[in-house]
Amino acid sequence: MASLQYHGNVDADIRYDVRLDPARETNLFRLLMGLQLAMGMVPSPKLPNWWPKWMRTAALFAARLYCAVVIFTSLHLGVLFTKTTLDVLPTGELQAITDALTMTIIYFFTGYGTIYWCVRSRRLLGYMEHINREYRHHSLAGVTFVSCHAAYRKSWSFTTVWIMACLLGVITWGVSPLILGIRTLPLLCWYPFDALAPVTYTAVYATQLFGQILVGVTFGFGGSLFVTLCLLLLGQFDVLYCSLKNIDAHAKLLSGDSIRVLSLLQSELLLEHETRELNQYAVLKEHPTDLLLLCVGRGQPVQENVFHSGLVECVRLHRFILHCSMELENLFSPYCLVKSLQITFQLCLLVFVGVSGTREVLRIVNQLQYLALTIFELLMFTYCGELLSRHSIRSGEAFWRGSWWKYAHHI
Repeated sequence: MASLQYHGNVDADIRYDVRLDPARETNLFRLLMGLQLAMGMVPSPKLPNWWPKWMRTAALFAARLYCAVVIFTSLHLGVLFTKTTLDVLPTGELQAITDALTMTIIYFFTGYGTIYWCVRSRRLLGYMEHINREYRHHSLAGVTFVSCHAAYRKSWSFTTVWIMACLLGVITWGVSPLILGIRTLPLLCWYPFDALAPVTYTAVYATQLFGQILVGVTFGFGGSLFVTLCLLLLGQFDVLYCSLKNIDAHAKLLSGDSIRVLSLLQSELLLEHETRELNQYAVLKEHPTDLLLLCVGRGQPVQENVFHSGLVECVRLHRFILHCSMELENLFSPYCLVKSLQITFQLCLLVFVGVSGTREVLRIVNQLQYLALTIFELLMFTYCGELLSRHSIRSGEAFWRGSWWKYAHHI
């Protein structure tokens, strides 16, 4: 966690404003961690230390068995659709071929995604814990501040909406036979037995519905995790840029300057909406610091070189962001490589089916849902990555907003 110097040599959990600066979040990934555990992507979950050995052994065995069941469900449906594709190829029916091929790609990627996050689960957990421990929830103590809680709130909202949208798309397809009141399966694929027989129909239907849920969660988890990490890193860049902008104010605050002097500096840095520089920050909003609250808690003036110490804290934050960005690239490079191929093939097949397929209303709705989710997922990965890349090179602009040259001899 950041040092007390970063927060003005007072309690690290201090709030610069009672309303605009919420308390520090202890876990920024609570929703994603729960989703990952519920969908069998954590073969070695973190268990409470007070559990007895036999209970821990049983829990680990159950978790790994559940992961195996999830992976088997996706892969066996992929194999069945592969057999279906091979069977319909000689017939020349383009709609049946593209339908089977689309589902083959979807289920094999679902299996790949599940296996990938199972293999990377420990590294991902360590990455999340490192961010939870080291992230700065607001900027350097100064006359203006930004709070990273806004980035956390946006990531939570996006994850909730995106997961619900993915599940809505696949579950609508999965329950379509129930809606129409016909005795058929939601996924028409080859089986080595009579899947519509009374003995097997319920079990096969439940397996296919579970497979559809896995598709929605796997697709939603990867995208939500990437966007969440990008938003949090963008928020950390905004925290860094606001800290660099306030480096002069930080030095004056800790040196014991009066509230009157700090208020004048605050009016200079935090201009009116009409005259304020546009696009200083990517996801956060700048607010005036409650100077009275901060001055009361700062204690005695600091005699050391506070400007140098504040600049060192900004360098530490920048190194933390760079480390997290490199780890983000390492985690997602293999995933996005396969993901890009899957999206490309799936878009081609979905567009072809939408143009040349039958005009059944429910079928058109399902195809449009898949198409919209796939296009949005493509834009989501590309846009967030580009935004993070462009915003990461603006440290120099932020540094020039503060009066650092007054303390150049201390650098």
